[in-house]
Amino acid sequence: MNQKLKEWKANGEFIELAPCRHQMFVKQIGRTSALPHETLLIIHGFPESSFSFHKVIEGLQNKFERIILCDMLGYGLSDKPVEDYTYSLIEQADTVLKVWEHFGVKGGHLLCHDMGVSVASEILVRANQNLLPGWFSDGLVSVTFTNGSLYHKMAKLRIIQKLLLTRYGKFLRNLVKKPIFAKQIKKAHGNDRLSKEDIDILWELNMLKDGVRKSYLTIKYHLDRFRFEKTRWLPALAQAKLPVHLCWGDKDQIARIEMAHYLKENVCTNAKLTIMPGVGHFCQLDNPQLWLKSILHFYDESSG
Repeated sequence: MNQKLKEWKANGEFIELAPCRHQMFVKQIGRTSALPHETLLIIHGFPESSFSFHKVIEGLQNKFERIILCDMLGYGLSDKPVEDYTYSLIEQADTVLKVWEHFGVKGGHLLCHDMGVSVASEILVRANQNLLPGWFSDGLVSVTFTNGSLYHKMAKLRIIQKLLLTRYGKFLRNLVKKPIFAKQIKKAHGNDRLSKEDIDILWELNMLKDGVRKSYLTIKYHLDRFRFEKTRWLPALAQAKLPVHLCWGDKDQIARIEMAHYLKENVCTNAKLTIMPGVGHFCQLDNPQLWLKSILHFYDESSG
């Protein structure tokens, strides 16, 4: 295992999720008694893990007293089950809430990327409808969406992603080799700034617990977007009363910059839109300095 990844793992822990007893990697950084406005809750994307934020954690700690991360089931260091888990966005949202309950979180700022924006959208629905659990009594302080397919009609999925979503996806699981994986990551990202180490670690994390061969399961969240986006998640964005931030790298070749503009102009018109010029899909890995500047400026503004 890569040394940086070993250190990341050593500073986290595994919790068991009932009733199926799957093991999930979770991580808490900072002061456990921090107030909600001092707490940052992070949800990663596909095909990533909490480690995708390792370059920006130190910078985020300059603003937040407490940071909570996890590897969702099917990703990173967590279990990648083929039974007793659906990988639906609804269930992933339930799982994230269990992580926050484990750490005794009462509220906080929510920051998400890629698939994480869909999970966060489901949590936002529940917040709007006062359906979040009682222990999360202080609720969400703000939501920041970074480079994720919030409007699926405008998403430009890679060929391999489209194939995995078909009924034949299961039979393609043995075809995903490292050269193909690396090529798809680079094309999706949109510029040449992802390092070899970044891609190597993404591959290593996907190889753990045979994860690459289960990508036909984890990618199924796109099917949920087809089903619930127009009736559930886009209305939640439009109705949000809390501060919303759309923070986008404009070289993204999947969740393209046109999507961010569409959302700002037609869905969540009160949101703050920040464009990160020259930055690709895996934005926090690509240009962590500009990413931090863009993210932290929003938090400084929204806190007055």
